[in-house]
Amino acid sequence: MLVLAFVVMAGGARAQSLDELIAGLKADSFEGKIDAIEALAATGDERAAPVLDAMLNRRLLVQKSTGAVVLGERTGRVYHLTDPISGADLGEAPRGDIETVNVNNRLRGVLRGALGSLTLANRDPNQRAAAADALFKAGDDTMLTPLKQAIERETDNSTRRRIERAQAAVIVRTQSAPDTVLAAIDTLAGHADPEVQSLLASVAADTDDPRIAEAAGQARERVEGRLALWSAVGNIFHGLSLGSVLLLAAVGLAITFGVMGVINMAHGEMVMLGAYTTFVVQEIFRTYVPGAFDVSVIVAIPAAFLVAGLVGIAIERTVIRFLYGRPLETLLATWGLSLVLQQAVRSLFGPTNREVGSPSWMSGAFDIGGGVAITYNRLWIILFSLAVFATLMLLIRCSRFGLQMRAVVQNRPMAASMGIRTGRVDALTFGLGSGIAGMAGVAVSQIDNVSPNLGQGYIIDSFMVVVFGGVGNLWGTLVGALSLGMINKLLEPYSGAVLGKILVLVLIILFIQKRPRGLFALKGRAVEG
Repeated sequence: MLVLAFVVMAGGARAQSLDELIAGLKADSFEGKIDAIEALAATGDERAAPVLDAMLNRRLLVQKSTGAVVLGERTGRVYHLTDPISGADLGEAPRGDIETVNVNNRLRGVLRGALGSLTLANRDPNQRAAAADALFKAGDDTMLTPLKQAIERETDNSTRRRIERAQAAVIVRTQSAPDTVLAAIDTLAGHADPEVQSLLASVAADTDDPRIAEAAGQARERVEGRLALWSAVGNIFHGLSLGSVLLLAAVGLAITFGVMGVINMAHGEMVMLGAYTTFVVQEIFRTYVPGAFDVSVIVAIPAAFLVAGLVGIAIERTVIRFLYGRPLETLLATWGLSLVLQQAVRSLFGPTNREVGSPSWMSGAFDIGGGVAITYNRLWIILFSLAVFATLMLLIRCSRFGLQMRAVVQNRPMAASMGIRTGRVDALTFGLGSGIAGMAGVAVSQIDNVSPNLGQGYIIDSFMVVVFGGVGNLWGTLVGALSLGMINKLLEPYSGAVLGKILVLVLIILFIQKRPRGLFALKGRAVEG
């Protein structure tokens, strides 16, 4: 009982001491506030961090009637107050009874450093890394000792590198010993980071020591080179992501165009129907089974395939079948159908964008270095497009329907004479191509706005992929989609998005002049004839 009483008394004394330190934050002078901030940081008490964060964000208040330092949020003409230590609700106070604890730029730097030192000992490595980043920006030389101690006890390699970066940044900003500064510059040179690049540039410009200026300049060039490399890696990933979407959108068009020679301008609307099917499926899950929302996208994939595929079969049976051999008329007819489908969707869902959510397993990103983040949704789309392509190849190579489709592609009259119902193959092929476009809409809904005009943004690119890769050749479509996606993303940083697309179009025109049948020309008697 004596031990318990001692612990309770000690805890009360500690709370009283913390309360007095927090009261010091309302000092009249900025020097007094700085002393109070440093004293709070020196306690190492986790309860001090929310108080300092509130002061940094101007939520630390003084109640004039009582003189107490409190936390508060303004709601209309009153403030809702809470106790800074316990978080207990203290009720409301009128605006006239409240005074904000003012901070200036110098205080903000001190606060960031104090918050960093408090969280360097946090058990969560993400919190420690965030604290190191805050200290990197603060540049407070009083934090060198806490940073050194944090490096010695850190067990996570990634977090240790962040803390070492912060320590080096503080040294180059505050220390004058040339050897120490040179060692810190060498440490910073190992970090491909835009903030490090900016810091090294300022060091090279501000120092009077030629050795430091030269070392900072060389280190900045090294960082710039690594940043350029990581930027190229990021552009390649985004190019693969764009190429995978183009692959899904174009592979169906490659099948229909290759088998039937139909210029289907409504193919983009099949993508749009797939995206709206995803929206409808998600609304059903939100309404009836919200706990299973994460599987809604998986359910939407076969649903989009069926919806778009059935619409495609209906279009082929009612319109396209009467226009075979007249490509210009199919172009005009399908363009009119695209307008009809767009208006139908506007009538059903309205002209505004619709929200399609991402499941938890497709949300977020991870950093691979140099500020390049790989988003999970784009990574899953790349894998999904490759899986669809592989499944389609198996269907064409290893099924009876695939055999009939290839026979019709190579020689339609001969296939008909062998008993293959070419009309049925045409309908199912058109439905297959439309269904794959519907699945492309599921993927597009995760990275783009879902609107009635969604398909218009992909139809031209899809035709370019088909022509570039080789009409009717799936491997050509794969290579063409990924190539055009990466070329677009690699050109964008230098030419912009619009000019980049124009350059790609010009390159394709020049390429077609040399190889009219594309990268992989389809072989067959009908083609050769």
